[in-house]
Order: sequence, then C-alpha cells, then structure tokens
Amino acid sequence: MNFEGLDPGLAEYAPAMHSALDPVLDAHLNPSLLQNVELDPEGVALEALPVQESVHIMEGVYSELHSVVAEVGVPVTVSHFDLHEEMLWVGSHGGHATSFFGPTLERYSSFQVNSSDDIRQIQSLENGILFLTKNNLKYMARGGLIIFDYLLDESEDMHSLLLTDSSMLLVGGLQNHILEIDLNTVQETQKYAVETPGVAIMRQTNRFFFCGHTSGKISLRDLRTFKVEHEFDAFSGSLSDFDVHGNLLASCGFSSRLTGLACDRFLKVYDLRMMRAITPLQVHVDPAFLRFIPTYTSRLAIISQSGQCQFCEPTGLANPADIFHVNPVGPLLMTFDVSASKQALAFGDSEGCVHLWTDSPEPSFNPYSRETEFALPCLVDSLPPLDWSQDLLPLSLIPVPLTTDTLLSDWPAANSAPAPRRAPPVDAEILRTMKKVGFIGYAPNPRTRLRNQIPYRLKESDSESDSFSKVTESPIGREEEPHLHMVSKKYRKVTIKYSKLGLEDFDFKHYNKTLFAGLEPHIPNAYCNCMIQVLYFLEPVRCLIQNHLCQKEFCLACELGFLFHMLDLSRGDPCQGSNFLRAFRTIPEASALGLILADSDEASGKGSLARLIQRWNRFILTQLHQDMQELEVPQAYRGAASSSFCSSGDSVIGQLFSCEMENCSLCRCGSETVRASSTLLFTLSYPEGSNSDKTGKNCDFAQVLKRSICLEQNTQAWCDNCEKYQPTIQTRNIRHLPDILVINCEVNSLKEADFWRMQADVAFKMAIKKHSGEISKNTELALADWKELGSPEGMLRCPSIEELKNVWLPFSIRMKLTKNKGLDVCNWTDGDEMQWGPARAEEEHGVYVYDLMATVVHILDSRTGGSLVAHIKVGETYHQRKEGVTHQQWYLFNDFLIEPIDKHEAVQFDMNWKVPAILYYTKRNLNSKYNLNIKNPIEASVLMAEASLARKQRKTHTTFIPLMLSEMPQAGDLVGLDAEFVTLNEEEAELRSDGTKSTIKPSQMSVARITCVRGQGPNEGIPFIDDYISTQEQVVDYLTQYSGIKPGDLDAKISSKHLTTLKSTYLKLRFLIDIGVKFVGHGLQKDFRVINLMVPKDQVLDTVYLFHMPRKRMISLRFLAWYFLGLKLFHLYLPRPEDSRGDP
Repeated sequence: MNFEGLDPGLAEYAPAMHSALDPVLDAHLNPSLLQNVELDPEGVALEALPVQESVHIMEGVYSELHSVVAEVGVPVTVSHFDLHEEMLWVGSHGGHATSFFGPTLERYSSFQVNSSDDIRQIQSLENGILFLTKNNLKYMARGGLIIFDYLLDESEDMHSLLLTDSSMLLVGGLQNHILEIDLNTVQETQKYAVETPGVAIMRQTNRFFFCGHTSGKISLRDLRTFKVEHEFDAFSGSLSDFDVHGNLLASCGFSSRLTGLACDRFLKVYDLRMMRAITPLQVHVDPAFLRFIPTYTSRLAIISQSGQCQFCEPTGLANPADIFHVNPVGPLLMTFDVSASKQALAFGDSEGCVHLWTDSPEPSFNPYSRETEFALPCLVDSLPPLDWSQDLLPLSLIPVPLTTDTLLSDWPAANSAPAPRRAPPVDAEILRTMKKVGFIGYAPNPRTRLRNQIPYRLKESDSESDSFSKVTESPIGREEEPHLHMVSKKYRKVTIKYSKLGLEDFDFKHYNKTLFAGLEPHIPNAYCNCMIQVLYFLEPVRCLIQNHLCQKEFCLACELGFLFHMLDLSRGDPCQGSNFLRAFRTIPEASALGLILADSDEASGKGSLARLIQRWNRFILTQLHQDMQELEVPQAYRGAASSSFCSSGDSVIGQLFSCEMENCSLCRCGSETVRASSTLLFTLSYPEGSNSDKTGKNCDFAQVLKRSICLEQNTQAWCDNCEKYQPTIQTRNIRHLPDILVINCEVNSLKEADFWRMQADVAFKMAIKKHSGEISKNTELALADWKELGSPEGMLRCPSIEELKNVWLPFSIRMKLTKNKGLDVCNWTDGDEMQWGPARAEEEHGVYVYDLMATVVHILDSRTGGSLVAHIKVGETYHQRKEGVTHQQWYLFNDFLIEPIDKHEAVQFDMNWKVPAILYYTKRNLNSKYNLNIKNPIEASVLMAEASLARKQRKTHTTFIPLMLSEMPQAGDLVGLDAEFVTLNEEEAELRSDGTKSTIKPSQMSVARITCVRGQGPNEGIPFIDDYISTQEQVVDYLTQYSGIKPGDLDAKISSKHLTTLKSTYLKLRFLIDIGVKFVGHGLQKDFRVINLMVPKDQVLDTVYLFHMPRKRMISLRFLAWYFLGLKLFHLYLPRPEDSRGDP
C-alpha cells in the first residue's frame, strides 16, 4: 500500500501507519479484534475476522457477523454495498479504496484513488465504481484500473453525488451550484444554481430530488427543471443525515445553543403528501446517521457516533429496549450503510475497521447479484521446466497468451520515432581491396571475423553522442570536481544564495565590478536576460523604446522601456525584469510558440535553450514591430521620412531591422511570379552534406551568409499558368539592406556543430600558415614566440595561437547590392580599409560594412542544465554615461555576472560547451544617423483622477483625494509611501542535515495595493494615491493578516475598491521619481524591488535604515511609532493609508 501523498491533517494517525512496518500494532486497536488477523508488509489485513463461534445469529435480529481491518489507523470515511455484486466497498481518509467479497469479507481489491484527499462518496455502476473526492471524480474498474479521471475546478469542494439514471450524474458540495455530468461523454452538461449553498446529501424518489444543506434545510426539487418546489427548515444548526421512503422523510441534525451546536435527539419527520411536519420522534441516542429499513415495516435505524443503534417506527414511540451496541475499535463511528436486500448493515470506525451486522447467518447483499470475476490462478507451476543451458532450446516452448488486441510494445507513431541501429563501419582491408562493377563492390573476405559475425557497440562513446539534445536529470553544484569541468567558471550558470535577510547580504559586487547593471535570474522565464541586454546596448533601439508610451495595458515595448530606464539609473546593482516578464506571459502568441516555460522545465534545462532563445528573438522583434506600427515616428529616428524604404504602415523597428526582398518563383513552364516581402532576421542555411566532407573544405562565413540571405530552393508551388502544383525554383533578391542585421545560427544538432568545428579548424590552419609564412616557413614557433609577435613593438600585430583557435566568425562583413539585384558578401578586416577606402564613403555606391555587435551563446553544462550568455560590444556613449570615459569594450553578460573580455573571446566557439545561437551585426557609424535624445514620455496628467476598473465601486468608498494642478509635487517634496503584496508562488526551501533551512527559490510576490500620502501643503497627510492593482495571475496567498487584501479585492467583477492596472500606478510612481520627490516609508527597499522600480538613494528616506544600528536587528514600524510618537498602529489590518503617514 502506498502512503505517499497522504493528507498532512492525518498526523495523529501516523503512529498507526508506521506501526504497520513492525509486528507490534497500534495501542488504540482492540487486541482481541486483531489477534488472528494476518497482515501483509504494509499493514493491511489479509483475511477477515469471523466472530467467535459461540455467537448465534437469530433470524430477524441484527447481530455482528464479521469485523475486518481495511487500513490500520486510517479512518473509514465512506462505505457502500455494491448494487451489482456481493461486495462491500469502503474508502479511507487517505484516499484509499478497499473492497470485500461476500459476508465473510474476503479482501477482493485495494488501490489508491487519490493521493491527498479523502474519499467522500462511492457509487457502484454496472462496469465499475465511481469515487468522489474534494475536486475529483474518478471511475475505476472493480480491479483498480482507471476508466476515466474527471478533474473539477480547484475551488470546488464536493461532498455528494446522485446517479439520476444510467448515464447522468449530479455532483454537489459547499459551492452554490450543482453539476450535471454525462458519464458517456465525461463532460459537464449543466450547472444548476443553488439558492442555499452547501449541498451535503442528495436523495431521489419518483417525484423529487432532495438536497440536504449544511445550514439545516432540505429542499425538494423538480426532476426535470431542478427548480425548488418546497423547502423544509429542519434544524437551526446543521443537518447530519436524512432518508426518504414512501411518503415519509426523516432527518437528524444539530440545533443552535448558546454554547454552540448540540446534537438534537428529536428526529424531524415530514409527510410528503401534505408537505408538512408531523410529530417529531424522540430517540434515546445522539443520532448521526439514519436509514429506512423497510422489511416488515418502515423501520428506521438511528446510529450514533459512539456506536449505539436504535430501531423504531417513524410514527411511533422509540423503545429503549430496541437499542443495541456496535463495538468500534476506534472512539467514533464514521460511516454507515444498508445493503439493497436490507439483510446487512456496515459500520466503519475511526481506526480503519469495518463491522458487518446481519439478520441471518448467510446473508446476501443484493436480491439478484451477478457472479463476481476473480483472478485466474497461476499456471506456471504446472508447466515443465526449461533448460536454458541448451543452445537449441526452441523459444516457442514458452507459453504466450493468444490475443487480438494491440500489444503494449506496439507504440503509436505519434509517441515513437524510428531509431535504427547504425551500420558498423566497413573493415579498412575490405575497402582497400574492393573493386567496383557499376555500383556494386566486390572484395575478398579478410577472415578477420567468423562468418555472419557483425560487431555492434551497444554504448556510443561520449565523443559521438549528440550533446545538443541531452537533458540533465538533476543539477549538481558547480563546486563538485571542478578539475573535471570543461566549462569556464565565468560561463557557468550563476545562482543567488539566499539567507535570512534575503538578498541584502548577497555580494553582487563579487560578480560585477563594472557600473553596468545585470539581471536577476530567479524570475520565471528569465532565460531571455541575455537578449534584453543585447537590445539595451543597441543605442537606437534603446532610445526608441524609452521614448515610447501607449495606453495598452500589456505592451512589451512600454515594459521594455521601463526596464531600460532602470538599467540606465543603476550603478552596478542588478535589476529584475519582473514586470516585463509579467506582460510577456499574458501574450497568447508567446504561449502558442512555447516560449513560456514551467518552473520545473526551466530549472532542469528541459528542451533546447538555443532553439528557445532564437524563437524568442524572432517573437520580440515581431512584437515590438506590431506595438509601434500604429504610432507616429518619434524623434529618436531622423530621416526616416526621406527614406524610400519607409512606408506609411511600417514602424521604426521595421526600418531598423527589416530587410526588403523580392521572392521569385519560377515554374518549369517558364512562368515567373514576383512577390515583395520583408523579414526582420535571417536564419543560417548550411551547405548540404558538409559534415560528410572530412577533407576540410574551406567555406567562409560570408559565403554561408550570402547563401542564407539569397536563398534558392526547389519546392512544389501553385502555378497559375499550369493551373496545378508544379516543381518551382524559388529565389530571394534583396532590395534594401537593414541597419541592424540579425542572424539565427540554428546550431541545433550535431551536424551543424560539426560544420562549425570543421570550418574553425580550417580557418585555424590557414591563419597559422599565413602568419608563419611571414616570418619563417621552416621554423616551429612556440607560444611565447607568438605572444612576442603580438607585441606593439612589432610592425604588424599578429594574434596569438589561443586567439586563433575555434574562430570562424568574422568581426566585420562587407555587403554590396549589385545592379542586377544581386548581393556580394565578403569578410572584412581592418586591413581591407586601406585597399577599398573608408566604409562610409562607399555607402554612396551601395556598399555597406557591418560590424559584429553581439553574440548570444548557449552554454552546454550537464551539471546545471545549461544557460544562455551574451558577448556584447559596449559603445562609447554607454561608457561615457556610466564611467565618464570614451572607449569601446567587449563584455560578457551572464545574468548578474558582468566581466570585460578580449574581443577574440566573443567569436571563439568551442562546440563541446559553447555554441553560437544569435548574431547581431550593425552598420558602421550607425549612431550618426540618429538623434539619440530621450524625451521623458510620462506627463503630469498620470496623477489626475482616473476611473476605477471595479464595477461595484461607489464614490462613498473613496479613500483618497487626487492631486490638483496646483498641488503638483516638486523636487525635494516629501511623499509617504506604503505598498502591500500578495504571493504568486510559495518559497522553495530545503532543510540541511544540521537543521538549518536553505532557501532555494524565494517566493514570488506581486504588488496588490499602493498608497501615497501628501507630505506638505494644506492637505498634508491626506492620500492622493490609493490604488488596488488588478491581477490576472493566480494568487496563492493573499497574506490577509498582514496586507488586509481579501479574495475578490483584485477582481474587477466583484471588487468595491479603487482598482487600476499595474501600468497605470507604475507611471504615477515613475513620474514622482523623475521629478525628484523624496519617499518616506518603512522597508521601501523591498517595496520598490517588488514594484520593479529603481529609485536613487538620495530620494529615499527609509525608517528601517534610519534607525538601524550596526550588527543589530531591524526595528519594526509599530515599535518606532510607539517609542517616538506614543501611537499604537494596526488596530485592524495593516494596509491602510495610516501606514504611510504613521497615524493610529
């Protein structure tokens, strides 16, 4: 029996569960009950216990026949007599189901239904059993196989089900509706609204549906329309049970008392003919369950949880002599059921025992039960033994069942892929002596192996395995065996180590000694951090994005501009793109393209990160192009209107990245079709069969790029002239080159990696030959000699051997558009400028020089699942703003690790662990074409009054007064700020062996409420912002005890608060920061971090640090207000405008 996933609320039953592993049973169990019970290793009774032989079963009088242990120590929550076979079903609090056959209660089957929730009701059907848990309906065969598993909404809390006919089912619970489910199609067909929520019990007659509510009411509903026909207010407290027979309805429950709920000893009985109550029936036990047992008369069986059972007539008087006692092993009876034949009663107690009471020695559960199918006995022992040592033993002697069904090994084509065994290499001696006649080769047998003997290597060597499709099973710490790790330390995946103070004591300066800002990697889908940095360091793109602002709620261009602004303000501190990634997750196209990863996939490196970032690159350029397409051309782009390429419907992103082309389709009939199009990036197309050529044929990068841009391919296409699909030759001709050339490398398999590796080897040999020929053709140079050649004292700068290895990518390429719409591409070096002249002068003749600006690299690391990094050439303007110097430098950006590197390192790709993914080339002197001034697009109007998203908000509930034009804050003004948050993802932590807790991943928070208070003026202390932030993401914890945010406050349909979008409130805070106000608050550093704002330190007055003493703990706001002001804060909830101004 599998105890994994049991409800934590069953902790009190844990001793009983664990004792099953030991022969000593739980002390709570009655030893006399279990003295003859045989337990399997999991603590489950294998045989039922008969009652002592001296017990005599009297006809017509119920007596105990058998007791059996279903699951030791786990309460029985439901019992049900099978309506088709002689079986009794029980369900446990741990979600386990067990069936017993016949009156002897022989165990028939036992299986887990739900790993965490208890089984609340069981219903037997002809072909299987229905099990209802909290939010799951499962239909299983009697042997335990799943027929269907129907998941309900997570917010549902189901308690009862009712089978209306053979295929329709009603399911009810604590919510205000009842679901109708078709068992044939396993779909929800109807949802009936319930006026009184909490349907715990359902019954049916030929006249009504009966619904018993937790409020103590019983409603009678029409069988066809489900409308309420009548309602009985049975009990003032709650309903415990009820049953219907004939024209009588009997119920038991609880009544409200001053001290709480008390069990009512009066049964409420109703006459369904007159629809009124008759004389209540007083019983002598505390009723918890009741059933009609209409054998000779309409008797009622009333059961108490302590084990007392009383029989009485519903219209008569209860006789104390009719009480008998069930002896439960546990303190309480948890369930009760009556068989269809009324000959057997079943009781389940809180210690996992089931008691069967009958009125005859050989009872039957059903009047007409069908025969139960049992497992076939094992026939292996009756077969003769087989001697495997005989080589000629025929395998046909092994018995195999004859079946016409599909075999388990016959997988469908959708779930399998052919993987033929590779043919072994032909012996070199055979190839040497082989003679060809036509296409057939003949060679003598070298006799190196026996006849028909073929060697196969079952395990390929590591060098021949495809490292690009590996998926690591578990990340391992980088500290283990560093001498075996080929990945350079700065390229390894960086992680943040969290402490009790979170990120406050983590030393980011150890990873970044520059003034540029890194990006934090712990946010979901932060694999795109490297591409965000690439776009940021493209100066025209950065200025264009920061000048953009629109009214769209989830605009990636706006969010990217806000993130670029944070990167501008940061002085080496890392930023996080939480708001940008939040908007990214809401875009349907991103989900459709598979760009949104689950946390588990991102942590384990599941899937190819190279393919993922290349799809993301195409998506972000397309999305930015669409976001800006309808806006006017901003001032960041100058001269666009005069360009012949610029069209009225195009965007500036299109003008920067788009390449205008002509697609020509030539049919074999001679008909040619020309269609104009454009693309934002190119994908490298490698020569066919390049990996099979082991001779090392040289192929320049420029040649491959030209082949990829001017792509020519043969394909089937529609020909209007032939009026059918014909083989056509499709070619691309370039009409206009982009200012920024973006290339996806598409190195996604071993074939492309071998091509890069081979071309790098050829380029290395040619470079060695070139430089060695300049000095000496016969002199072998050492590494020190090469370094000496590279010194400034030499006449010509010669690179070292290490700089020449694994290099195939040029730093510059030269492109020229010819008059016949052709394109010439060649590699360009600094020495070529002396031959061809300055690049800027040749642009007038259609010649352009592109310089490598960035490379995005996929790091193959089996220990951490791999990562993505970027090499970026940071221009002069960025260094001027950050460091006050004017120079260019290559940097490595690995999330929050930033390190300057040599330029040759940006183009060196060791294909064993460092694989190129994306290349960015920019036109030389690109920035001179643009006006790089940034005009802040956020205006003061964002602080004015705005409409709330909430439909139910009333003006009387307004908690703030918006600013007037005369109250606009100025630089240096004080503003009180307080923010409240909700949790989207819980914290992930592990417990070390020494007992300390280590945080693996912090909880993901989202801002839910922001309040700003005036710090001066006639309205000092009055809030001017009190916004609740609407969210579309699932909230795990509203933190109501700290934040005061309740479920529904952030939902525009039912909220009564002033609800706004995150972008709207973010713009208000950005405006306040930009004009230079000073924020006063408590714990503002964390608030600004979650809101995703970068605020200069001189604009923050944080009382956490203002009153902090070195090496002492932080002081709470409540203590500071009490100590300095004599005020007591937080009478109700924390999140009030008073928190921003410090009032009680």
